[in-house]
Amino acid sequence: MGAQWKVKHKEAASNAKGKIFGKLVKEITIAARNGADTATNAHLRLVVEQAKKASMPKETLDRAIKKGAGLLGETVQYHRVTYEGFAPHQVPLIVECVTDNINRTVAEIRVAFRKGQLGASGSVAWDFNHVGMIEASADTPDADPEMAAIEAGAQDFEPGEEGATLFITDPTDLDAVQKALPEQGFTVLSAKLGYQPKNPVSGLSDEQMAEVEAFLEGLDNHDDVQDMFVGLAG
Repeated sequence: MGAQWKVKHKEAASNAKGKIFGKLVKEITIAARNGADTATNAHLRLVVEQAKKASMPKETLDRAIKKGAGLLGETVQYHRVTYEGFAPHQVPLIVECVTDNINRTVAEIRVAFRKGQLGASGSVAWDFNHVGMIEASADTPDADPEMAAIEAGAQDFEPGEEGATLFITDPTDLDAVQKALPEQGFTVLSAKLGYQPKNPVSGLSDEQMAEVEAFLEGLDNHDDVQDMFVGLAG
C-alpha cells in the first residue's frame, strides 16, 4: 500500500466519478491562481491532464480554470490543509484536504480520527519522504520500467495499480520526468506530489487490517479530503 492508499473497488461506486471530478475541480481552481496558461503553469498542466484522463467535460474544466484565475469575477477561497496522525494500530497517516472553511474541516477531521490519533504538525511527516509520484502504463509488453526511470530522471519505481508502474521523483523533477516518460514507452496516467513512507507498518492481522481499512475509508468519504498517504506495507 505504502505510497498512496486507495479505497478497494472505489471505481465501482455509483458516485465515484462525481467525487473524482469534485476533487479535480478544487485542485484545478487552486492551480489556476498562478495563471490560466498551462504552458507556463506546470501545476495546472499536470492537473488538467488528470482531468482529461478522467473524462471531465470540457465545460467543467474550462470553468474551473477561469474561476481559479479570477476570470469569472468570483472570489474563490480554497485552502490546502494537511493533517498528520495515526490510523488504528499506530499506522502513520498524512491527510491532504482542500476546503473553503478551515474551522469546519478541522472539527470534522477530529471527529473522523476518533478511532485513531490526530497529531500535531510534524508528528508524522518525519517518517515520510516528500516526493513526486507518476503513475504510468507501459505502451508495449517489453517496455522496461527500470530503464525508463533512469532515462527519464526518476529516483525509483515500484508496481502501481492495475499493472501500472509508479515512478518516484524528486519534487522539483516531477514535471520534467512526466514529460520524458512517453519517450521511454510509457503513458502517464497521473502525476502529483505526495508522501512515501520510510518505515511502513507490516504484520497486521486480518482483523487489524480490516479496522485500518474501515478507518481510512471513513476519512476518504469526507468531501474535503483530496489524498491520503499511509505508512502501511502490502
